[in-house]
Amino acid sequence: MGGETRARPPLWQRLLADGVRDLDTLLGLLDLDPDAFETFGGPAYSTPFPTRVPRGFVARMAPRDPEDPLLLQVLPVADEHRITPGFADDPLDEAAVNPVPGLLHKYRGRALLVVTGACAVHCRYCFRRHFPYTEQRSGDRDWSRALEYLGANPSIEEVILSGGDPLSLTDTKLARLADGIAAIPHVRRLRIHSRLPVVLPDRIDDAFLAWFADRSRWRPVMVIHANHPNELDASVASAIGRLRSAGVTVLNQTVLLRRVNDDVRILEKLSEALFESGVMPYYLHTLDPVQGAAHFALRPGDAQRLAWDLAKHLPGYLVPRLVTDVPGAPAKVPVPIGDGRHGTAHH
Repeated sequence: MGGETRARPPLWQRLLADGVRDLDTLLGLLDLDPDAFETFGGPAYSTPFPTRVPRGFVARMAPRDPEDPLLLQVLPVADEHRITPGFADDPLDEAAVNPVPGLLHKYRGRALLVVTGACAVHCRYCFRRHFPYTEQRSGDRDWSRALEYLGANPSIEEVILSGGDPLSLTDTKLARLADGIAAIPHVRRLRIHSRLPVVLPDRIDDAFLAWFADRSRWRPVMVIHANHPNELDASVASAIGRLRSAGVTVLNQTVLLRRVNDDVRILEKLSEALFESGVMPYYLHTLDPVQGAAHFALRPGDAQRLAWDLAKHLPGYLVPRLVTDVPGAPAKVPVPIGDGRHGTAHH
């Protein structure tokens, strides 16, 4: 009687589709008057980098607080329109390490696939906010070229899925790509970099774990991205627990952001909350100098002082490594930390 009934999309896809995509809705959910605050120049209605935030992430923000640290990460502001010397559209010069569409080969032993330009959340400091995703469009044809490149380079032992956010793709597409990677004998590890376990934890469902946690093919690693302890609620802890129960190693990377987490007490709480959820603090990144995000930059020396203070507050295994990305460098570049009185220290 009229053909097949289409299967209902999984919950995470419905939540993804229902995300906030305009400034009025975001401010309305938080009971904020756009004329009542001027943080980072105040809200901006016109920006080439559109608004996108899952409603569950908005629910973790404090209503009527224009300084909420989660809000500041996703709120389009007037300061994004300032052209700042030293900031660039391609701050990491990724165009120079892009041998085939959709693949970046920056460091020895590993390569990164930009599998999609889509994200569940548009973080305003995103270093790929100007990335030419259309030119790098992923799909079966481009993946074929990328897989050929991986297969022809036996030094590559780890493949990283990135984006955008790779978990915004369906499990069918991701599993098909993963099968192609698993067929390359010298690839031993598959790593996914994703913000979805934090901003849309329902993404970590049975269907995802079924293919990602198949350890007969690789040792799975997930690098999540949380910048503030308020991002980590019970739903995130549950998602992390499911990943760990499936044998996934879970790490976190944080970006230092002015007015969001440039306080040692916040960073200390973040590391402790991550560890309580079974996540190891991995990297503490200085801000990548992408055009449109200069308002998040810390003053010179502040990152080193924060990392030094954090090292004095926490055991070493809870202190993420302070690093910066330098175009052309063979690895993430460690930033020496110290307070000027006791020299510098590394951790």
